[in-house]
Amino acid sequence: MRLTDYTDYSLRVLLYLAVRGGGLSTIQDISDAYGISKNHLMKVVQQLGELGWVETVRGRNGGLRLAEQTNALTVGEIVRATESDFALVGCFPDQHGERRGCVITAQCRLRGALEAARNAFLTELDRHTIGEVAQPHGPLAALLGLSQVIPITPVANTSDGSTSAA
Repeated sequence: MRLTDYTDYSLRVLLYLAVRGGGLSTIQDISDAYGISKNHLMKVVQQLGELGWVETVRGRNGGLRLAEQTNALTVGEIVRATESDFALVGCFPDQHGERRGCVITAQCRLRGALEAARNAFLTELDRHTIGEVAQPHGPLAALLGLSQVIPITPVANTSDGSTSAA
């Protein structure tokens, strides 16, 4: 099974924001981190906002952040909401409930196997939340260019020869 770019980008936005934490991020930040089109991300972020998964703050210092409940969303829930079609073959109903006819449908066992595989795929995705896949934050943050600079306290020598933090 292959996910659309739209679903891929939706997952990436949510993952980025989960790793980022409570601060605000811009679409440009996310676009730069992943090297993907800002225009594509704008459409994705709009839907994520409509779904209540991303909070948007308007204005000069505005940006995006995860809604409080989003870390608990399963990857399966996100995929179901962002994918438009789970019809793996023509005899499966499409997003409009329509299916193409097939002469072997009455005796076809392949359809059942493909349906079971699709269901197993979604069931596995339901086992993982955005909060879980965003762990560990540190290495993901580094890859996304979000690493925080950790201040280093200089060490000073004392009069007795020992060292202490300045």
